Amino acid sequence: MTKNDEILTQISDEDLIRNEFEALLDDYRHSAHRQKIDIITKAFNFANNAHKGIRRRSGEPYIMHPLAVARIVVREIGLGSTSICCSLLHDVVEDTDYTVEDIENLFGAKIAQIVDGLTKISGGVFAEKASKQAENFRKLLLTMSEDIRVILIKIADRLHNMRTLGSMPPVKQYRVAGETTYIYAPLAHRLGLFRIKNELENLSFKYDHPEIYNEIEQKLILSKDAHNQFFKEFTEPIKQKLKEMGYEFFLKERVKSVYSIWNKMATRNIPFDEVYDILALRIVFKPKPLLSEKDQCWMLYSAFTGIYKPHPERIRDWVTTPKANGYEALHVTVMGPHGQWIEIQIRSERMNEIAEKGLAAHWKYKTGENEESEFDKWMKTIKELLENPEPNAIDFMETFKMNLFASEIFVFTPKGEIKTLAANSTALDFAFDLHSDLGFRCIGAKVNHKLVPLCYPLQSGDQVEILTSRKQTPQIEWFEYVTTARAKTKLRAFFRREEKNILVDGQKKLVDMLANLNLKPDNDVIVRLLKYYGFTDRNTLYLAAGKDEINGDDIERNIFRPKTKNVFQRYLKLPFGSSSSDSKPKNLEKIDRNKDFVITQANNGKTYKFSECCHPIPGDDVLGYVDENEMVMIHKQQCAVAAKLKSSFAERLVSVHWENHQGMSFVEILEIKGIDKKGVLIEILKVISEKFNENISKINIETNAGIFIGQFYVYVHNTTDIDVICKNLKKIKEINSVQRIEQK
Repeated sequence: MTKNDEILTQISDEDLIRNEFEALLDDYRHSAHRQKIDIITKAFNFANNAHKGIRRRSGEPYIMHPLAVARIVVREIGLGSTSICCSLLHDVVEDTDYTVEDIENLFGAKIAQIVDGLTKISGGVFAEKASKQAENFRKLLLTMSEDIRVILIKIADRLHNMRTLGSMPPVKQYRVAGETTYIYAPLAHRLGLFRIKNELENLSFKYDHPEIYNEIEQKLILSKDAHNQFFKEFTEPIKQKLKEMGYEFFLKERVKSVYSIWNKMATRNIPFDEVYDILALRIVFKPKPLLSEKDQCWMLYSAFTGIYKPHPERIRDWVTTPKANGYEALHVTVMGPHGQWIEIQIRSERMNEIAEKGLAAHWKYKTGENEESEFDKWMKTIKELLENPEPNAIDFMETFKMNLFASEIFVFTPKGEIKTLAANSTALDFAFDLHSDLGFRCIGAKVNHKLVPLCYPLQSGDQVEILTSRKQTPQIEWFEYVTTARAKTKLRAFFRREEKNILVDGQKKLVDMLANLNLKPDNDVIVRLLKYYGFTDRNTLYLAAGKDEINGDDIERNIFRPKTKNVFQRYLKLPFGSSSSDSKPKNLEKIDRNKDFVITQANNGKTYKFSECCHPIPGDDVLGYVDENEMVMIHKQQCAVAAKLKSSFAERLVSVHWENHQGMSFVEILEIKGIDKKGVLIEILKVISEKFNENISKINIETNAGIFIGQFYVYVHNTTDIDVICKNLKKIKEINSVQRIEQK
């Protein structure tokens, strides 16, 4: 590049940066916030100079990323000048020589505190080491509990990174997409950022399953004209009715996202053509004075159900009782003009802004300083979780993730007070939600005045009375009775305290045992005890003593009065009765993580194994996880275990592709539904066994009122075999659907 080219590039970059900054200021001027242009300009100039000469992997100047994050923060989340400044500065401390103290001196303590929080969780929540991983995760929760703007800006940062993820290598894409699906999308949902949550899920899915994503996207494009025509016809009488009622309004078509469609197809084992709720109608109205928004929502409901017949079991009333993340709306599903069920979402302008911008808009409409929202209650549970964190990193994340529940139920106390719980909560969960002491002393409950056990699953509308006893103490099997993070955290904290008491008591017991044998608890004695019992640390030894699993006679007879037979006894204490190091798996040749791993038939069981959790077969969209012995475990991309691996151990992942596996056979389950007509089974067997020469290992068929559902366990070589068999089975006129069922 010549000097003139460099000058032209520099001028071009400056124009690009200046235009983006002006666009940011334009977004800010159109917001309802107090106009503090000076401090935003100061933050921009400081960040621009700090990042000068640095480029992103995509080739654009680095400052374009903080500018994009700041625009998301103001335009899509609705935050103000403080958050905009923090967005512009969020990478300065991490990537340059400036410190948090420099930020504080220039921009004040609050901006410095938020930037410090963003710096602590930079580079992602997850790291290579489990201990560091847990620490990063705790930092995320701590900063979130101190100032919620930290996580809102972090979500904006993640959204822009996902929008530009195409410039990253595949392994990085796996890690970022996995982490986004695992934590950031549920967080966005919990904070009420539904549009951002949908985009995060969609983008993650695009990089995890590019072929499936493109296939569904193409089907949506092909059906767009039909959807537009239907939408126009469906909304015409609704528009007319709203005008007659004198409402100002706008209508918005909501098309289900690619990820949501795929998720429904995968969970219900149905094809694209059987996803009937792809289209929904959103009605946003300007409320009239003197009438409550809730009353007006129900008035509109009454008007619309006079035009279209409602589904009696598909009414969702989040106006009377809003969701825990502040979402308010009235949803009703009606029968459209061509026999198609369509969901109508009724919202006021205020409800719509809260639904679009989540927590930021919710704060804007708060009416009283002492008003505690469901979100405030949720933040309390986060702080409780931090007081008693899980020592294991993965357990810690799983416990937190349980708090990001997507659906809630509403139950009542005996006095009629309404409580919000996670779906699938039990009576014991409810006891812990009311107070930890009630949970610890709970012996049962009365649900709708009927006595039920601790494990009884609650339903929305239940009235629950908790029964307690002073003599009751938590039992270890209670972990099977609870589903909420709060209850599990309280139980774990209780048992850790109990364990600590047992450990202290056990140490005293062991010292007394040794004293009776005229032995001191010095290092040599303790080491011999650890070796004999097969323990790795003193605490485990003391714990065993506290539980009376160790006694003085055993110590005297088998450890400190050694006999020939003791050698044999100690030998038996070793795992699998072997002391040889040969029993450990030998490490294979190191796998190159930067190259595609080829799944060849000859190396099955030698360099790779198929995981038991998801049973992948040739043709499935898969990834490889390299274990500690350099064995590659093959998982389906959509496998739940793979999701954790992508978010937590991306450095161990490899891209894989299939070689021809025609010599190998895999048992797959095909679920076939249809009309129970004489001879239909013979037709099915002809297609599978004769036409395609595939063997069947097992058949399960149930019939009811002229309809049959059958599960056929078929030997196939790859997914192509399955697709061809399914296509030909559907040609039998009595067959309604054919689906591959995921094996458990």
